[in-house]
Amino acid sequence: MTQIAFPFRIDGRGRTASAAPDAHVRDLVEQVLFTTPGERVNRPDFGSGLRQLVFAGNSEELAAATRFLVQGALQKWLQEVVRVEDVAVESEESTLTVTVRYVVLATEEQRTDRFIREL
Repeated sequence: MTQIAFPFRIDGRGRTASAAPDAHVRDLVEQVLFTTPGERVNRPDFGSGLRQLVFAGNSEELAAATRFLVQGALQKWLQEVVRVEDVAVESEESTLTVTVRYVVLATEEQRTDRFIREL
């Protein structure tokens, strides 16, 4: 089955760009991480709210809360696609780095992806 690439774009043939299954799963994780709840009209609770935490003060408590927030959002929205094993979040100035270790349920393949977002 062909999956639509994220972010949406047109390929060299003038068609909707597609993504390989592995890339599609990574795209799904990225969408959950960096979508702010309320951003999607028909799914106002979709996302993790991670982007809003960049401006909060740095502390061990905030880091722990952020890990639970991200892990909970991934489990809620992608529970049929991945099993989350670990989440690490780093915030430095306006850069947010999230490292997620998960297992793709369809293939039982363990993956570790790093997502970096400048805000």
